[in-house]
Amino acid sequence: MSRSVKVALVAALVVASLPLVPARASTKFKTSWKAPDATMTLEEGDTVLAMVMTAHEESRNGAEAALAQELAKRGVEAIPAYTVIPKSLVKDKDKARPYIEKTGARYAIVMRVAGQERQLRGTGPSVTAVPIYTTPYYGAFYGGYYTFGWGATYNAGVMEIEKKVHVETLIYDLRSDKLVWAGMSDTMNPDTAQRFIKDVVKAAAKEMRKQGFVKK
Repeated sequence: MSRSVKVALVAALVVASLPLVPARASTKFKTSWKAPDATMTLEEGDTVLAMVMTAHEESRNGAEAALAQELAKRGVEAIPAYTVIPKSLVKDKDKARPYIEKTGARYAIVMRVAGQERQLRGTGPSVTAVPIYTTPYYGAFYGGYYTFGWGATYNAGVMEIEKKVHVETLIYDLRSDKLVWAGMSDTMNPDTAQRFIKDVVKAAAKEMRKQGFVKK
């Protein structure tokens, strides 16, 4: 067995022996942008296309439905893209466009997962280990390190596996075919697709309210 495999196995055993708890989900926008000449405001009665760009068909349908549902709570009539564009044509802009135009939607709200990260965090104090292997503590196993090592074990506390998902949310004016608002958000530890979309839309609505795009 190679040294790298052994190290990986030891690390896995250490993590497996620690109490793991799921971290709480939350969404925050780290950046947002508004077109300088944008005057749009999403109001009751407006029709928008809700599109989630993902390769997973079933996930896309559920996510678009959840997005439309959240927008409806804010008085905006949203049409899930999967209900009007045949899935065989959705990736072809020229073939999908006539279906979108038939809806009469004024805007398109598009969401896309741009990436994700995973991190392992502990509740213990932050400690930087800088071992000096020539000291008496390390020189011998029984004559030094055995006592030192057990006396200086680090308590990581409760370990949390955190998953961070990056999502970009865009609003396009379909009449001019121009981007009018954009934002990049981070969602920590999403569980269900519906709750994930709900968190992102709520956070996006908060950002857009600051700039006068939505009233709710």
